[in-house]
Amino acid sequence: MNDRTRHLVAAVTGLGLGLAALGPGLAPGFVLSYDMVFVPDPAFTRMTFGLTGVVPRHVPSDAFVTALAAVIPADVVQKLVLLAVFVMACTSAASLVPSRRLLPRLATGVCYAWNPFVAERLLLGQWALLLGYAALPWVVAAAPRAHEPGGTRRLARALLPAAIGGFAALTVSALTAVTVALATRGERRPRVVRVVVTAGVLSLPWLVPGLLRPAGVPGDGTAVGLFAARADTPFGTLGSLLALGGVWNGETVPRSYGAPVTATIWLLVVVVALAAYWRWGQERRGAVIAAMVGFVVASLGAVSPGGLEAVIDLWPGFAVLRDGQQYVAPLAVVVAVGLGLAADRAAEARWPGVAAAAMAVPVFLLPTLAWGAAGDLRAVQYPDDWARARHIIDGDPAQGDVLVLPWASYRSYSWNHGRRVLDPLPRYLHRRVIVDDAVTVDGTTVAPEDPRAVRLAPAARTGAPPAVTLRDEGVRYVVVDAEPGTIRPSGAATAVLRGADLVVYRIDGAAEATGDQVPVAPVAAAWAVASLFVFWSFVAPRTTLSIPLLGSIKPRDPHRRRTP
Repeated sequence: MNDRTRHLVAAVTGLGLGLAALGPGLAPGFVLSYDMVFVPDPAFTRMTFGLTGVVPRHVPSDAFVTALAAVIPADVVQKLVLLAVFVMACTSAASLVPSRRLLPRLATGVCYAWNPFVAERLLLGQWALLLGYAALPWVVAAAPRAHEPGGTRRLARALLPAAIGGFAALTVSALTAVTVALATRGERRPRVVRVVVTAGVLSLPWLVPGLLRPAGVPGDGTAVGLFAARADTPFGTLGSLLALGGVWNGETVPRSYGAPVTATIWLLVVVVALAAYWRWGQERRGAVIAAMVGFVVASLGAVSPGGLEAVIDLWPGFAVLRDGQQYVAPLAVVVAVGLGLAADRAAEARWPGVAAAAMAVPVFLLPTLAWGAAGDLRAVQYPDDWARARHIIDGDPAQGDVLVLPWASYRSYSWNHGRRVLDPLPRYLHRRVIVDDAVTVDGTTVAPEDPRAVRLAPAARTGAPPAVTLRDEGVRYVVVDAEPGTIRPSGAATAVLRGADLVVYRIDGAAEATGDQVPVAPVAAAWAVASLFVFWSFVAPRTTLSIPLLGSIKPRDPHRRRTP
């Protein structure tokens, strides 16, 4: 069996895992869970590119989805993206096992695509982060060779899924790549420079609007404790992180996960896999260092919250470290590859049953990831009231924005089976939508970041904001997703839609909106530079490209012999 066939088998296995995991989510409609928000017929708006003053966490993932939805139905786009996570995760991890045997490679792929980290982040709706996670093994393989001819192009291609995912995905992947590049012997300086520049160029679409937004980069150090890793097994926070769990949101832990017996068996599997990697993974010791660094970062919020708060107060950009558990991703690479190496040694010793068991054990120990995480991830249809509201609001030629009440960031719609989801209206409507972007966890609220929301919050919290205040702030419509009559603007507001799921009020004479102050030109330039870089990495392999700090990058000469 050649390498191409082995890659194909791994991809098909990943597809099977994805189909099993999504289950009812593959039905017509949209899976809406926490941060996972897909809408029908999305449009390119100022929000899509981070021009509205909101922290651009959705850049460029929203643009990627919107572009695909222009040619494919949006609900199909969501299913393809989620399936791609499992296909890439299984294929990329399997490629790191230096074995010609199929079972050890599949054991690695299954372990990497089916574990507590994937389950918890999927339930949390962080599909964009999982895109970067799925390609992380390719990044681990490409980073040590970034200084070689063609190495920058290979690294750029490996980082592309994380670049599409946005700031969190690319931060995790870039930290891993830099650590691996530093830990690999040889020409460290040119290798690290190329890794940093490559990650920096791919970050431009979200980095530039993030730096130029009116309120600056978020830096609420007091939120560290809210998003710190938490114990979801009997082994405490650090033991849970070692087992690839420990997500901060207890509602996104898979059902029955963390039971003493299965948790103990899984932790033993992880320890054996780590020992196998240390014993037989000599050629990629940089990945071990990256896993250690990631584990330290993941545990900071739990072990030393005060220290992390001080770091964030020193520079608000370090707020990206608050959600610590996402940094155990490189540890997942080492665990998966270690399990594959152990299975390979077992197969070499003529114990094929052990190799087969290694492939099955992740699924056996985490069965509740199957069938849409035991039914939690189900496809739903948006109510007809939403379509009628969009027809009214987007069809109005008058200027003005949309305010959403009740004043909260996450909703629990009855038509979504009560599952919490980030308010979909900012993506569903094609106008600027103002929502409460403050996040409340366990009774503690993280400060809002949208300057428009900050200004309107005092009036919106009352449940009956004065229409004159909203009009002066440039609000044309108020959308209420509660029972009619319970919440509404006070004063001169006209109800233009009353439905079972939404009530829409119009306020005439809205002033010109203010607060959208991110300039277009530098953001457009950032997109152009990043797009040209990606184009070069894929389409122009035979050209010579001169990039500052990288020097002249030439294609490899296939006839040139290497010197020992």
